[in-house]
Amino acid sequence: MTSRRGFLLIAAGLFAVGLTLRPQVVAIGPLTAGIGRGLHVSHAVTGLLATIPVLCMGLLAPPAQMLLARYGSRAGLALCLGLIAVFGSARAVSPPAAAVILLTVPIGIGIALAQAMLPALVKARFAAKPVFATGIYTVGISAGGAISTIAAVPLASVLGGWRGTLLALSIFAGLVIPAWLLLTRRDPPEERRPAAWPSLPLRSRTAWLLVSYFTTVAILYYGLNHWLAESYVERGWRESSAGLLVGVMNLCTVPGTFVVAALADRFGTRRAWLIGVGAMSLLGTVGVVALPDGAWLWVVLIGLANGGMFPLLMTLPLDVAREPREVGAVVAMMLGAGYTLAAASPLVLGAVRDATGSFTDALWRSSASPSST
Repeated sequence: MTSRRGFLLIAAGLFAVGLTLRPQVVAIGPLTAGIGRGLHVSHAVTGLLATIPVLCMGLLAPPAQMLLARYGSRAGLALCLGLIAVFGSARAVSPPAAAVILLTVPIGIGIALAQAMLPALVKARFAAKPVFATGIYTVGISAGGAISTIAAVPLASVLGGWRGTLLALSIFAGLVIPAWLLLTRRDPPEERRPAAWPSLPLRSRTAWLLVSYFTTVAILYYGLNHWLAESYVERGWRESSAGLLVGVMNLCTVPGTFVVAALADRFGTRRAWLIGVGAMSLLGTVGVVALPDGAWLWVVLIGLANGGMFPLLMTLPLDVAREPREVGAVVAMMLGAGYTLAAASPLVLGAVRDATGSFTDALWRSSASPSST
């Protein structure tokens, strides 16, 4: 960006977009029990509401670079927000379970395309401060996830159930569209490139290391967000308290994201930061399963670690690539393979719950995943 004002405006726009990229996924967790009862479906089927968007994030990461090349980030991100708002509203008011599941697909498409376009935009506009700029939208993502999980159950009680919550979140996504267009109206035009499929770095050992780490983090994040609340309801907690537990976990991602985004460019190495937040995440997740009475402490640790992991992971492609197109290819591979592999987590954990009658086995499988990296 060439001016401080322009820098601040597009940074505000990135934050606003980030706010919309998690609520339609993570707010499902605190509402899972009500959704299952309302739609008369099993835990495994309910898990599809989280699995589908995550799978979209994986499968559509490469095509996102084509959309970015053809339309640019300003129009492309507005289109993605439109998908989230329109189909999110339709899902909220559709009675049959099959329609609720099917309408989750275009919501996932909007989220997936938007998230995959953001790193290339950062590379093009904030080359001098990549971690800071990445932190702007990841703080937005963390804040959106935290606010939606905390507010999900209270909104449901005020708006007539889980459908009211999902409708409110969709309307908010629609309101962000004019805000994004207004904040970026003076952004310099982007260079248009041929809309070609990105050449993925399939022979790069570093790229596959990014994939493996990202997959592990995504399995943990989406597995816990979707099933942690209901696992504590199963232990006798009220739905409001269990939902707040997930909300606190997501709320703690905000300071985690902010601290890492502010300090990682100036202190230590990427490896040191990754080892530190990884150890914190492992401790918190094993604590939830082995010592569940310490739930509030464990979710704080998990939230701080998750918050720190995301900006680090989204910055690593900037470190291993030189140009926006190369960054886009690395991001496409990391998000594509990582999310695709992790997408099964909510579905599989729900199926384990259906088969065993308890969340203990399911959460042990989730907590084992960080140790594999």
